[in-house]
Amino acid sequence: MQITRQADYAVRAVLHLSRLGGNQRAATSAVAQEQKIPPSFLAKIISQLSIAGLLHTSRGARGGVTLAREPKEITLLEVVEAIDGPIQLNECVGESSSCAFDSDCPLRPVWCDAQDELVKRLRNTNFEQLMAQN
Repeated sequence: MQITRQADYAVRAVLHLSRLGGNQRAATSAVAQEQKIPPSFLAKIISQLSIAGLLHTSRGARGGVTLAREPKEITLLEVVEAIDGPIQLNECVGESSSCAFDSDCPLRPVWCDAQDELVKRLRNTNFEQLMAQN
């Protein structure tokens, strides 16, 4: 499993904004340049993160983008799912009826456990913790 490049860029953008501290605004062009994200790609990402309630955006001379909440209140899971949607390692994890083997499959419990562990790890990792690692 690999998250999309778009989700990786979203995580890096939110981490960048987290490092600014307070309610400091950043120009999207500055975020794009410092995080090496194509500006047109970042615009779409910021829009999705704003719709998800993770960022605030404003236009104009004093415009820019800020976090909608404190870094400790934003999880890695929220950012990834805002871009890629719910994490699902295999279609049978969501609905066992989608598998022809249904309850006879020895793999479904493994996929379910692995997904649960991944989701738990991402849910328990916030951006304040990520900033503290540097």
